[in-house]
Amino acid sequence: MGGYEGDQHDTWPYFQHQDNITITAQLGSTAELDCRVNRLRDKTVSWVRREGGEIKLLTWGLHTYSIDPRFSLNFEQPNNWKLQVKYTQRRDQGIYECQISTHPPQVLPVSLNIVAPVVEVVDERGAVVMEKFYKTASTIQLKCTISQMPQAQTFILWRHGDHMLNYDTSRGGISVKTDMSSSVIVSTLFIANATPADSGNYTCSLGDVATGSVIVHILNDEQRAAVQHGSGTSDLCCFSLVLMLPSLSALIALR
Repeated sequence: MGGYEGDQHDTWPYFQHQDNITITAQLGSTAELDCRVNRLRDKTVSWVRREGGEIKLLTWGLHTYSIDPRFSLNFEQPNNWKLQVKYTQRRDQGIYECQISTHPPQVLPVSLNIVAPVVEVVDERGAVVMEKFYKTASTIQLKCTISQMPQAQTFILWRHGDHMLNYDTSRGGISVKTDMSSSVIVSTLFIANATPADSGNYTCSLGDVATGSVIVHILNDEQRAAVQHGSGTSDLCCFSLVLMLPSLSALIALR
């Protein structure tokens, strides 16, 4: 329903923006739904949410009635009755209504859309990669792309297992370069002079929202030769056999 300005109710309150509004928020972020009301006077603004045939009262005036503490009314002068949703979840997506207590009530629908960023570790061609192989003493280079981000962020973390690498000064030779010049953020991890200790699971993450991962193998010359011979399944068989040789030798020695 639109405003009543210009008719017999020319003293009634009205919404400053009367078109349907769509808000896009990133999963885990704070969503803010604006509702600017002019000439409110003795009327009251409330927020409700429709879920199926059920109507849930979220706020009434300056008071919050939702049992979910993530919802709150954040009034901004001079006339914005803003609904705030913290730590957004997928289930928060849907239609919300800002209402003015006229008779009949005036209603401004606001659609909230929740978007989850996509984090992927890719190869030089941009294809998603699950494993990467490097020779000893080479430089590890892992590229991570982050897309579908409605809100710009730079808080991108690289981890090796549980160990955070972004600010690691103990090992040396570690650097992270992040390019935010396009809609897709690219973060690249460099680790110089790779050793067998650098093998393992690497993750690139955007806070607690989304994570991409890759398994890195550091091979000596003998292991690289085994992997490079043959193709397809035989590569993995040869590689697995090379990794098992030290354990088999130790077992034979014990016998």
